[in-house]
Amino acid sequence: MITQPQTTPAAPTAPDPDEERIRVQTARLVSYRDDGPLAALLRDRLGPGLPPVFTTLLALAAVAALAITDTLAAGTGPVMLLPALIVVALVVPTVPRDHLGRLDWLVPPLVRGAEFLAILTIGLATDTPRWLLFVLLYVIGYHTYDTVYRTRQGIWPPEWIFKAGLGWEGRLIVIGLGAAIGQLTIVVAVLTAYLFILFAAESVTSWVRLDKASTQAQAAEDLEAAPEEAAERAEAEAAQEKA
Repeated sequence: MITQPQTTPAAPTAPDPDEERIRVQTARLVSYRDDGPLAALLRDRLGPGLPPVFTTLLALAAVAALAITDTLAAGTGPVMLLPALIVVALVVPTVPRDHLGRLDWLVPPLVRGAEFLAILTIGLATDTPRWLLFVLLYVIGYHTYDTVYRTRQGIWPPEWIFKAGLGWEGRLIVIGLGAAIGQLTIVVAVLTAYLFILFAAESVTSWVRLDKASTQAQAAEDLEAAPEEAAERAEAEAAQEKA
């Protein structure tokens, strides 16, 4: 009897190491930027996007010029939105880029520098307590550090935390609006408290879950180990405790 030849399914091809490295590198840099809901909304509507390094440097220089020339001396009114609008208008169009250029690793620190400089420029012009501005910058800096440390461990923060944290662009707009209506101290206080609770709670919860999962995995390995191996491990741990 003649039968049809059996076809063996093709083995799945292993991912190209270079492509995987590029994908991870891009994902890390995008996470370090800390883009918020506005950037996410406009990402697919901005075409190829602007060169990120040059454009972000331009935004940083423009905000520095506002600070040097004391443009925000009025302390209230629509002019207080100027630093936030400049950074948002220049940096948001860089979101669609793949961040694979030779110097694109500079983009996240430049974005954070532009955000911090804009916050300080607005805050100092409105006589907002300096300690309060420092706490706000510290909370944002902690979130950035936590993101960097997690991704280097192969752990990615959930996407919702970036949206809930408003992103650099959302925070700048909120601060600019607060200054424009003459209520920046209250706005910064509320924003700082909100971000502190959000980032701290999410970070602690994530690390606790990770530690619990690691402990459960270790326990499963111990159960699967041979009795002799378990006994040897227990003896070694007892010896270390005595030493």
